[in-house]
Amino acid sequence: MTDRRTAEKRENLEAFKRGLPHGIPIGLGYFAVAFALGITARDIGMTPVQAFVMSAGMMASAGEYAALDLLSSGAGFFEIVMTCIIVNLRYFLMGAALTQKLPSKRRWRTVFALPYCITDEIFGVSSMVEGKLNPFFTYGVDLLSVIGWSTGIVVGMTAGNILPAWAVNALSVALFGMFLSVIIPPAKKDRFIGVLIVIAMACSLVFTEAPVLSRISSGFRIIILTIVIAGIAALIRPVDGEPSDGEEVPDAS
Repeated sequence: MTDRRTAEKRENLEAFKRGLPHGIPIGLGYFAVAFALGITARDIGMTPVQAFVMSAGMMASAGEYAALDLLSSGAGFFEIVMTCIIVNLRYFLMGAALTQKLPSKRRWRTVFALPYCITDEIFGVSSMVEGKLNPFFTYGVDLLSVIGWSTGIVVGMTAGNILPAWAVNALSVALFGMFLSVIIPPAKKDRFIGVLIVIAMACSLVFTEAPVLSRISSGFRIIILTIVIAGIAALIRPVDGEPSDGEEVPDAS
């Protein structure tokens, strides 16, 4: 029993170490976006400690922007909470999908801890792991991402006045570049995935510009597109089942 626990801890540590390098570009991208967010938080009167706690507890740019906008307008607690839940609804879907990659003998605390780590980019990196997902891989990715996001908003609050407005706005481009680094490699390996990405981008543009569809919140928009496009893709090209626990897994990170 002791030997098995020792081997499990060693495996978790190795998975955690493999996840850390993936968190570096994500953390840098989050730092740039959070820097601009910190200026907004400062303008509505938040303290650096308050902004840090908010970012550490909710790593979601759209959700935090919505929360700050409501705080500035004097909205109540219930309204702010419900708005953040609606804006971030897509993470429920991502969490449900990612837990299906966990080993069958997963501990209950993992099911609750893993969803905290989920963002669009971390989900993309974790879902690309071949075979079963060791949750400590995602924890390694998340550690540097949380640090970049939480410290970025504090630095933005304290040093935002040093940079001109155009420079602060330009920092947000780093996040888009980082996200491209997540989706381009699998698209180059599989043309079908590349086609799906193009279709998803085109549909997202339609939802953004169409008179009626544009009224749908970003969270619901992503959920709808994910379910529809992923469902059609699964029907066209179904993926073989995951290997069982007794079979060899290519990369059980």
